[in-house]
Amino acid sequence: MLFIIMGSCAFFLFFLYDINSIKLKLRAFHSCFFIGFLLLIIATAGILISTRERIEVSIVRMVIFGLPTLLFLWLLIYTLFFALPFKDTYVDKESTSNVYQNGVYALCRHPGVIMFIGFYLFFGLTFNIDLLYKAAIIFSSFNIFYVIFQDNWTFIKQFDNYNQYKMNTPFLIPNIKSIKRCLETL
Repeated sequence: MLFIIMGSCAFFLFFLYDINSIKLKLRAFHSCFFIGFLLLIIATAGILISTRERIEVSIVRMVIFGLPTLLFLWLLIYTLFFALPFKDTYVDKESTSNVYQNGVYALCRHPGVIMFIGFYLFFGLTFNIDLLYKAAIIFSSFNIFYVIFQDNWTFIKQFDNYNQYKMNTPFLIPNIKSIKRCLETL
């Protein structure tokens, strides 16, 4: 349960990072997102390590569920760190006032949530650990609350054209039009 709490605290840090970015602007909180990200990784690894005695994974289970786990992990990393223009997003954050609307960000406004849920779902199915299933549900729920907050507060204040983006791009569930636009702009 310690690792569930640790992973949950990561989302508190994500919220704090957003609030600091928009309102507080305190230097001490600039690293909250990175620390939260590390906390989530440590919590997930901790769950796996703490239950390693109960893990019995067959080759078939590894292929059926392990391969999609790796695919969703790669898509999550790509979505968060490589699909966006890196310098504008993570280095010169002050220079960007318009939301990025191409590639996976044409698919839906928060494609990372889809990849996150997919990763935790298949990761849980790969190792078939109750605590990992609980973590998947809790962490995914917090992630959805986080993007609802971002969608209704953070990004509206951060990007000049976010309301237009909201009108043209689905929230979480892609549609035919957004899938087509995603494929055209990848």
